[in-house]
Amino acid sequence: MNETPLFRSMVAIGDSFTEGMCDQLLPDGSYRGWADRVAERLAAELADAADPSDSPDGAGFRYANLAVRGKLIGQIAEEQGDAAVALGGELVTLAGGLNDVMRPGCDIEHVERTLGALAERLSAQAQRVVMFYSVDPSRRMRGSARIMPQILRLQRFVGELGRRDNITVVDLFHVPAFDDPRMWAEDRLHFSAEGHRRVAEAVLQALGRPAGFDWREPLPPAAAVGRATRIRADLRWLRLHVWPWVLRRITGRSSGDGRPAKRPALERFPA
Repeated sequence: MNETPLFRSMVAIGDSFTEGMCDQLLPDGSYRGWADRVAERLAAELADAADPSDSPDGAGFRYANLAVRGKLIGQIAEEQGDAAVALGGELVTLAGGLNDVMRPGCDIEHVERTLGALAERLSAQAQRVVMFYSVDPSRRMRGSARIMPQILRLQRFVGELGRRDNITVVDLFHVPAFDDPRMWAEDRLHFSAEGHRRVAEAVLQALGRPAGFDWREPLPPAAAVGRATRIRADLRWLRLHVWPWVLRRITGRSSGDGRPAKRPALERFPA
């Protein structure tokens, strides 16, 4: 007998990682992202079950994504936490705290307290909560040594939360395939479409779904890139992505200011 439970609803909360930057653009201008990809697979799974008892109200699979780019863990808790609890998704995904860690002077104890309290609230009502170990930036990002102590501490904290019966932790940290630049968008901060595809598969396998492919497998070797091309790419990255980020930090603004969630209601998915 298959003991893997069917989920009838999913609520995703967090920051740009869960919003789906920089995956494929959808017709409405939003990003697809790993969370949408997971919801698509779970919706198809529920439909294939063809058992009315799995969806007694006839609504089919329902999905909400409250994540907004740039949000700190306190903002995620305040702006998305109550809504996520009220929506009552059977499956809830929670990712946050990395934006805090990347900022100088991060109060890691505050991050842990806030993330822990939010995870406790969500796990009290959801059948299953999914959390993450973030990707290891040490081999990919210059200057990441400054934030590695906080990243490792946050990882240990999330690991402790994962001891709860209904919290599943997806380990993206110990996967060297994510060192490949092709897993990342031009901004070098958000996943490419291939990166999101692999995160979705990692989540589904952690939830007990059959493997669609080996999401940890490295990509085939890339063609060599000349020094001049690398320099031009670095200069473009500094101009288009690093400098605007610095300006936002100086002025106290965020890329998510005034931006609504892409799927604020728990509605049938796909529509």
